[in-house]
Amino acid sequence: MFKISVCLLTFNSARLLREVLPPLIIIADDFVVVDSGSTDATLEICREYGIDVHHRPFDIHGQQMNYAISIAAHDWVLCMDSDEILDEQVVNYILKLKAGEEPTPERAWQLPRYWYVLGKEVRTLYPISSPDFPVRLFNRQRARFNDRPVDDQVIGAMTCEKIPGRVRHDTFHTLHEMFNKLNSYTSRLVKYRDIRPSVLRGIISAIGAFFKWYLFSGAWREGKVGAATGLYATLYSFMKYFKAWLPTRKRNSLQRRKIMRKEQLKAATPPRAVKHISTIKGAAAPLSFL
Repeated sequence: MFKISVCLLTFNSARLLREVLPPLIIIADDFVVVDSGSTDATLEICREYGIDVHHRPFDIHGQQMNYAISIAAHDWVLCMDSDEILDEQVVNYILKLKAGEEPTPERAWQLPRYWYVLGKEVRTLYPISSPDFPVRLFNRQRARFNDRPVDDQVIGAMTCEKIPGRVRHDTFHTLHEMFNKLNSYTSRLVKYRDIRPSVLRGIISAIGAFFKWYLFSGAWREGKVGAATGLYATLYSFMKYFKAWLPTRKRNSLQRRKIMRKEQLKAATPPRAVKHISTIKGAAAPLSFL
């Protein structure tokens, strides 16, 4: 038998929190919630369930999760986001796992995560195919989250197994939320990764994303939701290159303006009068003619 700390990240998570918390409470021997500045009812809901909340400004997801792991009471951690809901089969599997002998530290488990957009299950959401199987239950002595700015992963010496059941990943509840996160993700990507600035590359990437993630993936069969996910993939592919290119264009424009300004000042300044004095090197005295 062994104990598990549940680590949950929140930010304005009130919409789903009453569905997210109950199955996690069944599993948890220790519950760590790290909030990054919620202004809705998130904190009040946590208090309703008797859960203390830790506060930390958000930088990137992996670092936030690693902080939660570092303050957990137990080495075995189950790491969750506040838009992921475990079903009964997943909960029962983990409870059975806890009731047995403690696993060796290198073992880890992947959650079966099914993606929902605008309330409907989807087959793809750039750059993910659904379901995906992220590692979420592991021993913190052997693994941690990496520092990728988007779509981070657990890294370490692990032997992984898939947990049966379903985890509902209810992302992008509204179009407003979808495009807010699109803006946030692409800005974070440009900030933390070396993206080659190129509008042409962005256009080509966007065209490729439209064909791959809307047409070839079959998202066009999903009506309005498929159109939204196809548009998301197209804009995401373009914006990361455009955002990398825009600052370089501004810097180049600023440098050009500085050069032009210097040339204008130089042209407007009258030339200084220069007195030229000619000397004959080595002459001792002026010559005189009789």
